[in-house]
Amino acid sequence: MIDEAQKQWVCVPCGYNMIGEMPNVCPFCGARHDQFVTWQEAERIYRVTPTRVNDAVSQLMSVPRLGIEHAAYRVETKNGAVWIDCPSAFNRDLVPVKAIYFTHKDFLGASNQYRDLWQARVGLHALAAEHLLARPFTIDDRFKGDFNAYGIDAFHIGGHTQGFTIYIFDDTLFVCDYAYYQDGHLMLNVHGDPGETKVRGQRIVDIARQRSLKTVCGYNYVAPFEGWIEGYEPLVA
Repeated sequence: MIDEAQKQWVCVPCGYNMIGEMPNVCPFCGARHDQFVTWQEAERIYRVTPTRVNDAVSQLMSVPRLGIEHAAYRVETKNGAVWIDCPSAFNRDLVPVKAIYFTHKDFLGASNQYRDLWQARVGLHALAAEHLLARPFTIDDRFKGDFNAYGIDAFHIGGHTQGFTIYIFDDTLFVCDYAYYQDGHLMLNVHGDPGETKVRGQRIVDIARQRSLKTVCGYNYVAPFEGWIEGYEPLVA
């Protein structure tokens, strides 16, 4: 059940969700509180819209775009549907999932509301769950290291953030914003320790090269794997 009176705010410039009393500034991007909307307003304005990636995966993005909201991905597995990352806007008419697994703590979106609506389990690396940005959110599974759930393989990378985790399902790699395109060129995330991001990012190559991958799903893009890995490998070499 969703508590209609729940206090929750969405930052329009970045898409970050804030639970409880409205802060003066967004804890993620620093925008002033006059640029926030209530979660009810966000539900009316923004529609979480799926775009098919392949037979098993769909990308979820808000329309219109909600700040720098990270894309979420719906994965259809034999054991039920799972989200990797979560939309910033809450739309109660979306098709339910059994679990929501996060790459990192920066955008936990409206995961608390989807969890309550669907009784979905929320998973985040234990290191990330201790961060101040993550503490207001309910985390059911505080995983450590690598694991497999619902047929999805998870690998702890670190680097960009302490608990950063990538996922692989079948021939699809989910990397969120560990690396992204700027002016047509792939680059490592500049936020965090650049040396640690580069060193730990080599593990993504080691893992990916052992698989027969076709597609990479990022925070605001979908790319063919071969072209992506050719651009990514020199960044961490």
